[in-house]
Amino acid sequence: MTVSLITGANKGIGLETARQLVAVGHEVWIGSRDRSRGEVAAATIGARAMQLDVTDDDSVRAALATIAAAGTGLDVLVHNAGVLTTDLDGPAALRSFDTNAVGIVRVTEAALPLLRASGSANVVTVSSSAGSFWAVTNPDRPESQLPLALYAASKAAATMLTVQYAKAHPGIRFNAVEPGPTATDMTAAFGIGRSVAESARVVVALATTGPDGPTGTFTDEEGTLPW
Repeated sequence: MTVSLITGANKGIGLETARQLVAVGHEVWIGSRDRSRGEVAAATIGARAMQLDVTDDDSVRAALATIAAAGTGLDVLVHNAGVLTTDLDGPAALRSFDTNAVGIVRVTEAALPLLRASGSANVVTVSSSAGSFWAVTNPDRPESQLPLALYAASKAAATMLTVQYAKAHPGIRFNAVEPGPTATDMTAAFGIGRSVAESARVVVALATTGPDGPTGTFTDEEGTLPW
């Protein structure tokens, strides 16, 4: 059985990604900062829950140790946890980068021993076209009108980290994906977006690629995204 871990998965795209992966036969671990919320969410879709705060080294290590102790292995890792703020100051910058970029490093490094043992390890970063220089400087793209400095910069870092991990670990697939504009708690202030089910399908398509699947890419549902 394919075993997957999704960070920030007690709601939104993360939870729907978990639901769809369970539906195709994956054993899914839902990671969430609040364990009780994660347990409630996991129970609704037949997944397993764990406390996982991507900004806390001890929490990350404990979460991956739990998977290791379960003896299930780990095949798929989805970096979904993220924050979005329109604030622009030091504390907001630290929080944005700690969650959206540094969290990727924490979780990936803790997961690498398990991923190396998998026959088909696959890491998917839920990134954003808001972190694409091409998109934010293109007047025909909605990203060019969104004042999201910290979100955009931290997602650019998330995409770069993904590409660099792909270079460093050729035996593991690492890809970043723009899931599409989605109506979630995080985007409620903008009043935009489609259903989480539609966007989660984009993430799931990448998370279910086989050993001959791509690595080191940044894509959306249309294909390669310039960035």
